[in-house]
Amino acid sequence: MNFLRLFVLLATAAVALAAPKPNLVFILTDNQGAWTLGCYGNPDIRTPHIDKLAAEGIRFTRALSSNPVCSPTRATFLTGLIPSQHGVHSFLDPKFMMGPQAYNTLAEFTSLGEVLRDAGYVCGLSGKWHLGANLTPSEGFSFWVTKPDGHTTEFYDQQVIEDGKLRKEAGYTTDLWTRKGIEFIEQNKARPFCLFLAYNGPYSLGQLMMNPPRNRHAEFYKGKAFTSFPRDAMHPWQHANKQFHNKQNAMERVAAETSGVDDGVGEIMATLKRHGLDDNTLVVYAADQGWMGGQNGMWGMGDHFRPIGAHDLMMQIPLLFRQPGKIPGGRTNDFIVSNYDFLPSVLGHLGLGDKMPQKPKSPGRDFSPVLLGKNIPWENVVFYEMETVRAVRAEQWKYVARHPNGPGELYDMKKDPQERFNLFGQPGTETVRATLARQLEEFFNQYADPQYDIWKGGRSKAKRHAE
Repeated sequence: MNFLRLFVLLATAAVALAAPKPNLVFILTDNQGAWTLGCYGNPDIRTPHIDKLAAEGIRFTRALSSNPVCSPTRATFLTGLIPSQHGVHSFLDPKFMMGPQAYNTLAEFTSLGEVLRDAGYVCGLSGKWHLGANLTPSEGFSFWVTKPDGHTTEFYDQQVIEDGKLRKEAGYTTDLWTRKGIEFIEQNKARPFCLFLAYNGPYSLGQLMMNPPRNRHAEFYKGKAFTSFPRDAMHPWQHANKQFHNKQNAMERVAAETSGVDDGVGEIMATLKRHGLDDNTLVVYAADQGWMGGQNGMWGMGDHFRPIGAHDLMMQIPLLFRQPGKIPGGRTNDFIVSNYDFLPSVLGHLGLGDKMPQKPKSPGRDFSPVLLGKNIPWENVVFYEMETVRAVRAEQWKYVARHPNGPGELYDMKKDPQERFNLFGQPGTETVRATLARQLEEFFNQYADPQYDIWKGGRSKAKRHAE
């Protein structure tokens, strides 16, 4: 019996050693609310390839970012840390991306690419970085094609970085990131790889929204009635984006750029299938943070409002996982999850859970068993911060605090999912508010690094936008 047990254990170990490591394709978009995709119920915008990815895998219905702007959320995806741990509280200044002051804001931490590199993967970036020292490959990535900056003024005739040099890309940059992603896959198809395909579309901000779309979807959306974009009076807290509030051209541009990204997803998926990599590749689709397109009279994300906003739609992101044969398809999951849960969950699915960095300690939780169809206990609560604003989002209630003098917000998310009725200070809510305030304080007391804890005099690696 002992001999038989030993034989089985050795045989199992041999099979595990012989099995190829699963590849990872992590597709991350820029400023994209989940509500803009067909698989999340949008009736206006064409996203057939993303919708197919969702149908063939699992779609998280309540995934939220821990911050409303790009540099902090990208740092969180890659490290599993919140802004008060990694120090990137807002979008990074251009001077830290190129020039004499440029530096890698993640250098002090161990991130996704480094963990996978050390596990035998080759890692490639195609697209937006926005975490500093953009000219130089870092964080475990050896293939490196990116942007010299973080913001997007257009998708045509733009500067890009390739082979450590700046050059002009005359075409459509969304297509460039796709082409370079395919190039990386084809160069490394015989070995374990991780592709970080970081589109800077749809972006949905700035002067870009005043320019008509030029891609292959422009004609389809011209003059289209967009029922998914509410026409509401401008919110009094709106600070930026006023010029394209409720404008038809802005809606057309968002739709066309969203569909442009979807085209790229289709090409990546076809490449995996063409090379027989489909079954052994985990594909994850997500956005860095959410985006509002008229709901409650709001356009944009947190830093486009004064005071800085914390609406759920500024946080709600698409989150899709697909790996045929491993992840059962056609499913949704209603856990409230955060982007700080991404790293432990991806590493868990790849069989590298024991490689999750332990210092600093991530607040992230591993939901990878859910991907396989298993049931696990889960607390539906996540935390959010941008500079002086912090929030806790639980199953029923949401509490927003602003340091030091408010205003505060409190919403019953069961009765008021659109967050139209602020109950902060209303009679009968005192106990709920006190409980949530204590929960918020305890979370940041546990995880915030004093040097990056703005509420206690800490600093930000990025320029501050609210004092």
